[in-house]
Amino acid sequence: MTGADVLLLALGAVAVGAGVLVVTTKHLVRAGLYLVVCLGALAGDYLVLGAELVAWVQVLIYVGAVVVLLLFAVMLTRAPIGASDDLDRPGWPAALIGGGAGLGLTVLLVDAYRWSTVELTGAGAGTAERLGEQIFRSWVLPFEVLSVLLLSALVGAVVLSRPDIGRPGPAPDGVPSQDVDSGGRR
Repeated sequence: MTGADVLLLALGAVAVGAGVLVVTTKHLVRAGLYLVVCLGALAGDYLVLGAELVAWVQVLIYVGAVVVLLLFAVMLTRAPIGASDDLDRPGWPAALIGGGAGLGLTVLLVDAYRWSTVELTGAGAGTAERLGEQIFRSWVLPFEVLSVLLLSALVGAVVLSRPDIGRPGPAPDGVPSQDVDSGGRR
């Protein structure tokens, strides 16, 4: 086991530990700070693997923009910053879904790399040109499917966070409400 392997495993353990803390803490601001640690450890993993461009994109986009946006949204909306009592939902559905997703990803990765070795050293390892060739030649369809999936998750989050969407509201004057038929009966 080389020094790079030890560093990769250590950064992976920090990322997993911080990820567990993100979803188990009841303090929203602390969850955001644990997310910074998790994403920073992932950027370190990318650096160890030789993908400098992906590491800097991770730092600039996720750590620098997404987490800052999350913390500003918490501060500007005057959401409770301390421990919240309304987060006492049972954890077994989340553990079941997370475990199933983790098992599925493990099976996928084992199946994908079963008979091949990954070369980390070589000409063009981690360069923007090589990354662009891989994404836009052989991975363009999964890349687009992932973008549609993220868009649908964003729309779903908006719908779930707004209880007024989809409910019939008070009808304006002269306009029948949605639950009244043309004869005026309910």
